[in-house]
Amino acid sequence: MPEAVEGTRVTDNDRWQSPSGSGTPPEQPAHSAPVGPPQPNYPQHQSGWTPPPKPGLIPLRPLEFGTILGAPYRVLRRNPRPTFGVSLLIQGSVLFITFLVVGVAAYLSFSRIDFEAPSTETDQLIAGAFGVTLLTSLVPIALSVVATGVMQGMLVLEAARQSVGEKLRFAQLWALAKGRVWAVAGYAVALSIALLLAIALIVGAVAVPALLGDAGIAVALAVLLGLGLIVVGAWIGTKLAFVPSVIMLERTSIAQAIRRSWGLTDQVFWKMLGTLLLVTVIINVASSIVTAPVQVIGSLLPALLAPTGDVGAMIATAAVLYLVLIMVSLVISAIALVIQSATTALLYIDQRMRKEGLDLELARYVEARQTGATDVADPYVALPGGGSAGSAASPWA
Repeated sequence: MPEAVEGTRVTDNDRWQSPSGSGTPPEQPAHSAPVGPPQPNYPQHQSGWTPPPKPGLIPLRPLEFGTILGAPYRVLRRNPRPTFGVSLLIQGSVLFITFLVVGVAAYLSFSRIDFEAPSTETDQLIAGAFGVTLLTSLVPIALSVVATGVMQGMLVLEAARQSVGEKLRFAQLWALAKGRVWAVAGYAVALSIALLLAIALIVGAVAVPALLGDAGIAVALAVLLGLGLIVVGAWIGTKLAFVPSVIMLERTSIAQAIRRSWGLTDQVFWKMLGTLLLVTVIINVASSIVTAPVQVIGSLLPALLAPTGDVGAMIATAAVLYLVLIMVSLVISAIALVIQSATTALLYIDQRMRKEGLDLELARYVEARQTGATDVADPYVALPGGGSAGSAASPWA
């Protein structure tokens, strides 16, 4: 580099200045290189440039086993109000209605016995009271099945929306679920009725040899039929595990959802069964770890607080501990519902990524929404024969 003339400086703008302060640079040949270092070539801002898509709940590619196990807990943590909060509220309401309906029915039925004079009809009154109580308990059980189905459908939507980086309030989820959530509830009721009918058939088959006096045959038949029901139930339950997800996300009928779920679970039955069983075992173990101390304290505390045998104090203490155990169990069941429903939804999304290229549709959807588009097609709506709708009107907008 040639030596600089004394008193001469080169600024950041490569403008030459003379020692006298004149801003007129010396004449240079047309072919000579410019004075000073070359300017860096910074990229110019373009009006069409947009930032990369915001990451969602899962990577938009076929999911690994660890991702499927861990993502449901992030569903709970990312948006707890419409997931855990609403699940806890619904299950708490069902529990309250159960206590109210069954408690009132039992009180009215058994209180009649105290007012009746001793007679040969007392046994009939007791049997009738038990029958009324059992029949009344079917109402909250049916209500619980419907509520669980509704919440399962909402959680499927929540997991799907989080997978594309969106976080919605419960009112927005309910608006998206309109017209489909009751189909999921109806499917849950139909599945429960089918299970009850299967149990009733087994009980009837076992009762015949028992009434004839063949106790050994009745026991053997009960064991064989019970094991058979477990095996068949696990098989059918796994094959139909995607029905709520298909109903909510693809907006199909129940019959179409059953066929769709049956096809999507082909060749992945054992993977799905193992994953769902593992999640169930994890939840049950965690539930046992949490509730075991409460149960131990509940068995010891009444005697410690009332060592003299005060019956009133022991009953009050036992009642308080029982309420605490109910609240703990309620919280755990709400968490379990979120995790199990989200796990099934993620398995459904993973299968569609592997079989139908749903990951590409989800990536296009995220990129389009990042540019501000509001008329993007729903990436989850399936076309006949597989694949996603590329031009359907989007209820996601």
